[in-house]
Amino acid sequence: MTRTVRDAYGARSAEYIELFGGIDAAAEADRTAVLAWARGLAGPVVDVGCGPGQWTNFLSEHDLEIEGIDPTPEFVGAAQRRHPGVRFRIGQAEHLDVDDDDESLGGILAWYSLIHIDPALINSALTEFARGLRPGGGLALGFFEGPELASFDHAVTTAYYWPLELLSARIEACGFTVTGADRRTAPHARTHGFITAIRKPHSTNG
Repeated sequence: MTRTVRDAYGARSAEYIELFGGIDAAAEADRTAVLAWARGLAGPVVDVGCGPGQWTNFLSEHDLEIEGIDPTPEFVGAAQRRHPGVRFRIGQAEHLDVDDDDESLGGILAWYSLIHIDPALINSALTEFARGLRPGGGLALGFFEGPELASFDHAVTTAYYWPLELLSARIEACGFTVTGADRRTAPHARTHGFITAIRKPHSTNG
């Protein structure tokens, strides 16, 4: 996430928290889908771009070992105050700063946290996710789905629509096997995309 995006969210953090800071603001279908994905994980999980921590806390309440990271200090501070029993810290998709050993994670949730990344640069985040996950570890992404790759004027700053098939292909190219790819439409709302994937095992020679 660029400094411009971070500062834009910081300036509107109070408004964002009021609108989306509780897990009840998420659609029931999304809560069900994310929880089903999370129950298949083994090992620690990172909620990337956690915002004020609603998803991190939700999964913690369902007994996952989870940590939330976000580049926006206002969000991290709010998350720490609102959910004192859950771990939160400054961090971003391109630099997870997990344990010194690569492949330490069982899962990564990126819920609308890649929507502002320039499509030409998104592989850097996806490659970092692959680096941090153990082989077989799970990835789940929520994003704005659209018929073509295109930018639009998001309420905070420029965001991007991704076709389901195109983002799935990018994810596969960065070391994953896509296990699920779905879209959901609703009246007066942008189309929601949800992709799950697992980290490919290391190739062996011989």
